[in-house]
Amino acid sequence: MRDPRAPIGVFDSGVGGLSVLQALQAELPDERFVYLADSGHAPYGERGDAYVSLRSHTIADFLVQARGVKALVVACNTATAAAIHEIRSVYPDLPLVGIEPALKPASRESRTGRVGVIATRGTVSSQKFQALLQSLQHQTQFAVQACDGLAHAIEREAAVSAVAGGDAESPAVEALCARYLGALGSFGEEPGEIDTLVLGCTHYVFARRILSRLAGPGVRLMDTGQPVARQTRRLLSSLDLLAPPSALHGESVQLLTTGCLDDLQNVARHWLGLSASSCQSIAV
Repeated sequence: MRDPRAPIGVFDSGVGGLSVLQALQAELPDERFVYLADSGHAPYGERGDAYVSLRSHTIADFLVQARGVKALVVACNTATAAAIHEIRSVYPDLPLVGIEPALKPASRESRTGRVGVIATRGTVSSQKFQALLQSLQHQTQFAVQACDGLAHAIEREAAVSAVAGGDAESPAVEALCARYLGALGSFGEEPGEIDTLVLGCTHYVFARRILSRLAGPGVRLMDTGQPVARQTRRLLSSLDLLAPPSALHGESVQLLTTGCLDDLQNVARHWLGLSASSCQSIAV
């Protein structure tokens, strides 16, 4: 039986999943978390399913066996699409929450009936994404764009901008955002225009200001941090695995990276207000 006082594991290909971690902390303030940024093996979105699946299994094994997590949140759209069903088969008793682009809520919220979706190539080409898209085609028109290089550019810029105390904004990130949003079509609130934009990669949240500026006023941007956090709470509650209020002592978050430790420390300090001591470099 799993210990309610054990931490929740969270992983992503890099720092993008920290946006999901923020939502989890807000929803579950009494919980401890172990977050693993697989930055040394990123980007996932432009690699094949076999590679992403291998990395996802390796990380899941590490978090379960070495860190004793009571639940696992796969805070990466690409990893969810490629590997979550396999992880579930290996750990059938492990509470497991994945992430998928917010197509369903975007379909409900759109007033023009036209929704834009930006995501990695690995996500948009996956069977899981295509099945979700097909299930909603009868009620909403989706314009989908694979954004090669964008997650990687944001990953690099997030650490640099964190040092300066700003968002992940740079000419390179803005140019990529402009190119990919331009390929989707016209944004606005008139009939036939895209009035809702789905951020189908956790990294894209760090470029939210750029994307909002390019899409224009009145266009709603949707990510999945809060829905994932609420689902995690529901799942843990149903299994009596919510941590008691008295269980939290010391640091509530431990951040691990397979990449550059300085980058993770800078991002953690700027985005989450965490000290450098909460970060650790590991080889997994």
